[in-house]
Amino acid sequence: MAFHVEGLVAIIVFYLAILAVGIWAAWKTKNTSSEGDRSEAIIVGGRDIGLLVGGFTMTATWVGGGYINGTAEAVYVPDYGLAWAQAPIGYSLSLIVGGLFFAKPMRSKGYVTMLDPFQQLYGKRMGGLLFIPALMGEMFWAAAIFSALGATISVIIDVNVNISVIISALIATMYTLVGGVYSVAYTDVVQLFCIFLGLWISVPFAMSHPAVTDIGLTAVHQVYQAPWLGSVNSLDIYTWLDNFFLLTLGGIPWQAYFQRVLSSSSATYAQVLSFLAAFGCLVMAIPAVLIGAIGASTAWNQTEYGVPDPKSRKEADMILPIVLQYLCPVYISFFGLGAVSAAVMSSADSSILSASSMFARNIYQLAFRQNASDREIVWVIRITILLFGASATAMALLASSVYGLWYLSSDLIYIIIFPQLLCVLFIKGTNTYGAIAGYLFGLVLRITGGEPYLYLQPLIFYPGWYQDDNNLYIQRFPFKTLAMLTSFFTNVVVSYLAKYLFESGTLPPKLDFLDAVVARYSREHMDKATLVKSDNIVLNELAPVNPRHSLTLSSTFTNKEAFNYVDSSPELSNTEDN
Repeated sequence: MAFHVEGLVAIIVFYLAILAVGIWAAWKTKNTSSEGDRSEAIIVGGRDIGLLVGGFTMTATWVGGGYINGTAEAVYVPDYGLAWAQAPIGYSLSLIVGGLFFAKPMRSKGYVTMLDPFQQLYGKRMGGLLFIPALMGEMFWAAAIFSALGATISVIIDVNVNISVIISALIATMYTLVGGVYSVAYTDVVQLFCIFLGLWISVPFAMSHPAVTDIGLTAVHQVYQAPWLGSVNSLDIYTWLDNFFLLTLGGIPWQAYFQRVLSSSSATYAQVLSFLAAFGCLVMAIPAVLIGAIGASTAWNQTEYGVPDPKSRKEADMILPIVLQYLCPVYISFFGLGAVSAAVMSSADSSILSASSMFARNIYQLAFRQNASDREIVWVIRITILLFGASATAMALLASSVYGLWYLSSDLIYIIIFPQLLCVLFIKGTNTYGAIAGYLFGLVLRITGGEPYLYLQPLIFYPGWYQDDNNLYIQRFPFKTLAMLTSFFTNVVVSYLAKYLFESGTLPPKLDFLDAVVARYSREHMDKATLVKSDNIVLNELAPVNPRHSLTLSSTFTNKEAFNYVDSSPELSNTEDN
């Protein structure tokens, strides 16, 4: 394949434009944030993201390289087709559910990261445990899409894969480093515009290629392969549902999503942006679906690609750049390539910033350095952006199963973090003991279920399992959703059991080694006492408080109202009556 100078120039121009927008956004951040809240400005901006920019950047939560390439691949692969392209519907519903139930409580309480409510309720230990799957998800996601971008660029302009990955990662890391969430948000506007324009320009040219049969005909009739509409067999219905719930519910507890929610100018705006992004996800998937259908409707032996077809060469995951390369004029394929690289960068930058934000705030500041200055936290964010960006790049270049690692980590987010988020926001009375038990039960059930992408054989064989042609065990049973539900109910049951055992005196207070029931009850007394007028405070209210627990994480959170249970406090009511 010849080296295309024009394509390289087009990519360089596009990358320079994105970098310029990112640097301008960084300048905006510097001029709109005060000296005392620079770290928070990097993470959530000035909490003033409006509808236009917010709608674009919220859409970019999921519309990335994996979303675009993956949707086209699912539609193209024989025997799967559109019926198995679940990402557009799943992630759109995820944004709707997130907007309806999660965006308002998170934004109205003034949190800075997704892990804040966990540390507020369960303590810094549990926050550190939940950081692990959250970090894995963000890092492996960034690595997977960097890997996809390198392969895409190498298909169209025939440059070294490693060079294209490194340069793309450097650009995304650079503007994220200097501008934080503002750079991510404003570059998302440009990137989504490029995705939409680039793919839609390519579709008519690809569809009019002489080797392409009418996609309306191939949707329901077998021409070159099975119809691209696809179908779900009765044996696979539970697998389909398991994946659907994973996308819909597991797409909520990501820092990349809540970063946009918490950057919104109000709780209502956060909800509206989620709904707008849900619509945006569906719209942005249309050209990817059409490209996948075009790939399934092409007589590849009549093109320069030749035989065998992409599926036989095990290049189905590259169907989008292959269509751009072989079914479109050269200058059009470069527009499409710009669209794909834009999609990748719009996802990678937010993942890197998300991982850095959670580490700097929830691990470094709240767990180890509660008295750290704002300047110190800013430098921690910058250093970790560089480290996480370099790590994602290294994984993209070196790991042979990045997608398998991302599948497993995204499962852990669904199975572990989602039920914990439900409990911390909506189930009153859960505590650290229940959270740890739910975490461990969910983790064990997921790992023992196996993972074909990592060649991890299952230890528990659920009903309906079978061996494929590669001697890998495949589970048809929806064990991921089972693990998620088990994690949720374990959290609730163990929390209430621990609460009963300590409050009834069955277990002595000294056994509350996590300070999750007895000490927390004392802290609530202190919090309630400080929320009433001084003339209502009597000494016996302060007596149960253990002095060594007087310094709590609650003072580090913006939301002081989250600790206000004055209205429901029988102790305070009795005091006021007296």
